[in-house]
Amino acid sequence: MEGVPKTVEDVFNDFRGRRSGLIKALTTDVDNFYQQCDPEKENLCLYGLPNETWEVNLPVEEVPPEIPEPVLGINFARDGMQEKDWISLVAVHSDSWLLAVAFYFGARFAFGKNERKRLFRMISELPTIFEVVTGNVKQPKDQYANHNSSSKSKSSAKVSRQSESESKVVKMSPPPKDQEESGEDEEDEEQGATCGACGESYGADEFWICCDVCERWFHGKCVKITPVKAEHIKQYKCPSCSSKRARV
Repeated sequence: MEGVPKTVEDVFNDFRGRRSGLIKALTTDVDNFYQQCDPEKENLCLYGLPNETWEVNLPVEEVPPEIPEPVLGINFARDGMQEKDWISLVAVHSDSWLLAVAFYFGARFAFGKNERKRLFRMISELPTIFEVVTGNVKQPKDQYANHNSSSKSKSSAKVSRQSESESKVVKMSPPPKDQEESGEDEEDEEQGATCGACGESYGADEFWICCDVCERWFHGKCVKITPVKAEHIKQYKCPSCSSKRARV
């Protein structure tokens, strides 16, 4: 089949694309996703696609399927539990499905022991969908120790972004000079270094914004907020928090 991933890098890129689509469905596109999961419809599945998009659809008809299928019937549980619990449940099943698809390709193309280890290590460097959705993303401390220089540039970049927007939205404030070196790792660990929408790591040249409700950080582009727009926001609520308040 044309376009099927055949190397470790191919499989990882396929995994990352599907993961990005699923994260969009459960964060920035959550209202649309919620509406599509009508409990009155038949068994529905949430699919992440390699091009970073998502779709809610019926399972494929062919048996056995060409690749592993996502969990069936996510729509049936929608109205029987709290929305955040339902979203978290879908996230956990989505994580399981992504791993199944990745290792299906690994088995199909006879990845050896070292290739499987490398693939799993690459996947493990990314936060799970469940971690992103629930805001429980934690970076290992040794990662900051190994990237101390990048942490410094990251911290200074966040501070400079605050001065640019002059907004209450960006809550990062520069530490006192005598504490800048010692407090860096603690500050990064507390704030987190990944986007609450896409789960990708901080980029020094990117604008970020913090939700005043859940205190998660987001790429401005992921939540469609620009530095100029941020100047006029007194209290920012991310799409997930806004949708929760709207349905209460």
